[in-house]
Amino acid sequence: MKRLLNLTLVLALVAVTAGCTKVQPAPSASGEDAENEKRVTLDWYINYSWYNSPWGGNAVSEAITERTGVEIRFVSPDGNETVNLDALIAGDKLPDLVTLGWWEPQVNEMIEAGQVYALNELADEYDAYFWEVADEERLKWYTQPDGNVYGYPNSSYSPSDYENGQLSSNQTFLVRKDIYEAIGSPDMTTPEGFADAVRAAAQQFPTVDGKPLIPVGAHEFTERGCDSFDKFLQNFLAIPYEKDGAFYDRYTDPEYKRWLMMFRELGEEGLLSNEIFIDKRVQMEEKIAEGRYFCMLYQRTDMAEQQRILAERNPDSIYIAVDGPKNAAGDMHTLPGSGLNGWTITLISKNCKDPESAIRFLSFLMSEEGQKLIALGVEGEHYRMENGRAVLTEETRQLMLNDYQEYVRRIGANDTYWMLQDNRMQSEWMPQEDEILRQMEEWTYPYVCYTGQYDVLFASDSETDIAQKRIESIHGQMLPQLLLAPTEEEFERLWDEYVTLREESGLDMVLEESTRQMQAAKEKLGLE
Repeated sequence: MKRLLNLTLVLALVAVTAGCTKVQPAPSASGEDAENEKRVTLDWYINYSWYNSPWGGNAVSEAITERTGVEIRFVSPDGNETVNLDALIAGDKLPDLVTLGWWEPQVNEMIEAGQVYALNELADEYDAYFWEVADEERLKWYTQPDGNVYGYPNSSYSPSDYENGQLSSNQTFLVRKDIYEAIGSPDMTTPEGFADAVRAAAQQFPTVDGKPLIPVGAHEFTERGCDSFDKFLQNFLAIPYEKDGAFYDRYTDPEYKRWLMMFRELGEEGLLSNEIFIDKRVQMEEKIAEGRYFCMLYQRTDMAEQQRILAERNPDSIYIAVDGPKNAAGDMHTLPGSGLNGWTITLISKNCKDPESAIRFLSFLMSEEGQKLIALGVEGEHYRMENGRAVLTEETRQLMLNDYQEYVRRIGANDTYWMLQDNRMQSEWMPQEDEILRQMEEWTYPYVCYTGQYDVLFASDSETDIAQKRIESIHGQMLPQLLLAPTEEEFERLWDEYVTLREESGLDMVLEESTRQMQAAKEKLGLE
């Protein structure tokens, strides 16, 4: 569905927004807590339909509420995120707090419409502590032309962080360990080797515990495409972001086309399951936990819980990271870590019933005390500090390893509340990951690179923004067709159409503006 909705439709949606969102009730205060006049319940909108963690009933959220006086009622879209958020903006019905991807056009829409507070102004008025815990580089990066900062990121890193420590990427090529080893641990870095490995896995292991094996797994397909089959694949192939100082169109690179043609061949042979084109995250998580995928280009942290479930049931059925698709020259993968933009940003709506409590709440979560709570739990109860590093109690460690769902339900740590997580800070004192997760993380170390200078964001509803959305829509519509083309000739016909449509939709304009932003970002970051 196109994001640019008819205004009448959007306004009509406002009336039913409550029916299109999942609202988790805030826990009731009682006893001494109920007498606390400072206690307030804030509605926090998370722009991901898959987010369903509750507030209250676990050690972390209760400790945060005790320290801040803030309880949270999470609100998440029940269906299309864009439609829901657009309806809230159009009706000026934003909840107290809003978290969404930094790249989403609604960020600028909310700022330009005056619907969110400047965090710096709230800090000056209510909370000087914000200036102690906020990262200076992140604030500088997110400062708008009017001199204000409206959102604060999570998972944010600067170029200097990549020079000063061992950082990881979230992007991995994963194979099911026992199946991969049973077919001889083949080299899957070439199209031929990849295809042969998939064929062998499907032939030798047609079912997993009585259910069909899914030979190739992928992230969810959306109207914009599929991370696994576009940017992840491009990163594994080390396709450059720029050439000769200009932004490069990675989506029509010959290496990218060559690998899409291989996947098309697998599709023709029935080895691209229909499920990967229609499954949502919930269904994918269920199938990962069952070990039904042979291989996946996937974000490792998105399947950590399922990895633990597999390890508990059968340690040989876990997923391991191995070298994946490479270009014809065999260049090393170029896997991005997070940039200064981070992953999501959190804003405070001007509908907020208590902006003073909201800014103090954010400051607490950004602080080391808050970060240790959301990452580790309650000190003395769930962990202790030894020589500057956290050591989980044996009970907590065993619960995390053996029953992760119960760990989240009872403790609520390990960044269950990730909206303000500071990975850089956490890396200074976090305990070492258990082996089944550490292998995936450490595999990425040699391939990690900083790519924040290539993050671009166009002014909402500008000519370039409209062109970019047309181009994204073309990719989202054409990618499944290319992968499922019945013949090579049909693939070539579709590819020519794909290239032409992108060019006709304003690609040159998008690349030109992207180049301008890239050069400005390099200057701002001090990069050559």
